[in-house]
Amino acid sequence: MPSVAAPVVVPASMTVTVRVGRQDDDAALADLDRRAWSPAVGFPSVRPTGTGFFAPGSPPEAHVVAEVDGRVAGYARLLHMLPLPEAAHVLTVAGLAVAPDLQGRGVGHALLAGAEEQARRSGARKLAIRVLATNPAARRLYERYGFTVEGVLVGEFLIEGRPVDDVVLGKSLA
Repeated sequence: MPSVAAPVVVPASMTVTVRVGRQDDDAALADLDRRAWSPAVGFPSVRPTGTGFFAPGSPPEAHVVAEVDGRVAGYARLLHMLPLPEAAHVLTVAGLAVAPDLQGRGVGHALLAGAEEQARRSGARKLAIRVLATNPAARRLYERYGFTVEGVLVGEFLIEGRPVDDVVLGKSLA
């Protein structure tokens, strides 16, 4: 399957290739999800398990996958969050993870570029993403990539007894 985006050269001569997900990525993505997860970036009630990565509402083709030296290095999941024709032009990055040892080295940026290209190919006019206020590194990445804050859902979640804001960001593709 062809790459979604051209290879991106990132610091230290590392080349990141982004492509559409494949069924044979399942085990590697499940392992990456377990390694990348932490309470600061996710919900304690939704810890990744070893049961597989893909699901009926989240098939391989709904993902862009980053590879570094042939190794799965990250993913971005693209979904329609609202099953309405009026919202069909919006795709949401409903999950993004980068292998812990490769974070801060351009993999996340390459995934966002691949997600944007995939969204454009599907006819999307907007790309959206939500991030917990407890994950400022992810928010900085999204804002550096051109996402802007469209709203803050104050106290949207109670995580470990503390209210946590959900920050809604968007990027026009039109």
